[in-house]
Amino acid sequence: MTENQDKELRYENSRYVVSPDNKPQTKDEVDLRELWGIIWQGRWIIISITALFAVCSVFYALSLPNVYNSEALLAPASDEQQGGLGGLAGQFGGLASLAGVNLSGGKADKTTMALEILKSREFFSKFAQRHDILADLMASEGWDIYNNEVIYDEDIYLQNENEWVRKVKAPMQARPSLQEAKKTFDRILKIQQNNDTGMVNISIEHYSPYVAKQWIDWLVRDINLDMKNRDKQEAEKSITFLQSQIEKTKILEHKTLLYQLIEEQTKTLMFAEVRDEYIFKIIDPPVIAEVRAKPNRALIVILCLMLGSLSSMILILVRYYKNKSSTQKLDDEIDRIDKI
Repeated sequence: MTENQDKELRYENSRYVVSPDNKPQTKDEVDLRELWGIIWQGRWIIISITALFAVCSVFYALSLPNVYNSEALLAPASDEQQGGLGGLAGQFGGLASLAGVNLSGGKADKTTMALEILKSREFFSKFAQRHDILADLMASEGWDIYNNEVIYDEDIYLQNENEWVRKVKAPMQARPSLQEAKKTFDRILKIQQNNDTGMVNISIEHYSPYVAKQWIDWLVRDINLDMKNRDKQEAEKSITFLQSQIEKTKILEHKTLLYQLIEEQTKTLMFAEVRDEYIFKIIDPPVIAEVRAKPNRALIVILCLMLGSLSSMILILVRYYKNKSSTQKLDDEIDRIDKI
């Protein structure tokens, strides 16, 4: 046998092994039966680790407090005053713009602006201070269903003393800032608008279903009031300006136009005074939830069981192939010594 033939033979022997049924297999291929055998030999380890994960997951899932969700379905309020304003838009658009009067804005624009205001930092700051929600937002950790009381984390807030005692690093303070509270509020507040129908769904999650429902009521009422006050202020300023222009002009036609603009702004003031649901009408009001929204304890346990089983199998396979590699290196070293 030549030297080249000997090298080829050794190369082939290094690539192939003989399986129990005398069929050649490459060493790089994974033998599923071998894997199953390894896993079966370590079945008690797998069962033990999986059982440990199962017990821990049950305790963890039971330790999580219930979170309740309250939601309301809103519809943009009809904008009757836009009918008259729309008719004047083509004739007096230039004059109205000087007075700060918007003749072309429709209810879609008002709704979009209201939603953006609802998400703004300024609106949240006023909302949090007006209704004193900071403790319920930042320090709550559960709900006493029997006494209908929010449970507070005493490492953060002492309810009886009304004192914030949490320990934080500068520049943060024991009492959470409104910027910090806004981030937490954004995580529990969800606002969705249907582009086809214009309907708006607003929801809040909290440990207490009563608090969640109350906050939804306050949010809807406050955004309606905020938009109402904005329009009232704009209308009053516009009327003041238009009246000053009437006194200055000598042309009868211009005075007639200005009086018509004042009439439309007066309608805006009238609608603002008589409407409580100024921007949003409540189609489906929020209710006190009887069933928790989360956590899904069954799903948590199932996922932990899967994680435990997978982790234990990976552990067994890694340990087996590590030992096999060490044994192979030892055999190779013994063969090398024998040849010497």
